[in-house]
Formats: sequence, C-alpha cells, structure tokens
Amino acid sequence: MNDFHGKGLRDYPRVEFETLLGKIFIDVEVVEGRIGIDDHIIFTCLDGSQYLMCHMDDCCESVWLEDINGDVKCLLDRPITLAREETKNADKGPEGFDVESATWTFYSLSAGKGYVDIRWFGESNGYYSESVELYCIQGAKEGNV
Repeated sequence: MNDFHGKGLRDYPRVEFETLLGKIFIDVEVVEGRIGIDDHIIFTCLDGSQYLMCHMDDCCESVWLEDINGDVKCLLDRPITLAREETKNADKGPEGFDVESATWTFYSLSAGKGYVDIRWFGESNGYYSESVELYCIQGAKEGNV
C-alpha cells in the first residue's frame, strides 16, 4: 500500500475526518486482510476527489480494520451528513489478550439512509503510533460539484 496514483503515501496531505462532511460518495472500497496489502478504505467522491483511510506502518505496531457495522452502500449518492471520529485507549486486545498500549478508533458516517460504524484496533509497545489517518489522494476535479 505504498503507491497510489504513482506517489508514496507520505506525498499526500493528511486531512481531518470531518473533511468528508458534505461529500457525495460514488464508491467505497474496503480492502482488508490481503497478503502484502494493509487494511484500508478508499472513498471516491462525485467531485473527483478520493480519500484513503489507513494506518501507515512505522515499525513495531499492528493496526487493523476490526469490523464495519452497517452497509457502506447506504453512504452512496447522497451528501455525508455525519462524519465523527472517536478514540479510546485500551489495555486489552479484541480477543482479550494483554497489550502494552492499545487504541480503538471508531468512525461513524451517515448520508441520511442509515449509519456505518467503522472500528479499527491498534497495538504497540507504546512508542509507535496506533492511529488511523485519512489522506486526500486525489483532489476534486475542476468544474465538478
């Protein structure tokens, strides 16, 4: 997952999750659990912009998409009216295993036809980031709404 549109991920600007408010998704691609590819979600918008939700690995941490509640199709073709992020520190992993440092990150989205909750889990030795980021990997095309 180091190459999008011919660039490295570090070449793209990180944006706040609330940036998605008002955007109209025409596609939501969820990629999880493939060998050699980190979990990620790509939101493609009517205005031509694309946003990538993922964790950029540094060294000694693990971050993965734990689950999605709701159908991402309910987010398509209508303006996003809710884009909320919440994080919680944890001392146990998803299956009850002890961890030195852990973070649950919850994302809620709605376009008025239902809700989607996206849940990520990250664990490390406490030194490395367990966060999930949103990158703008393609800006809006001129003349598009």
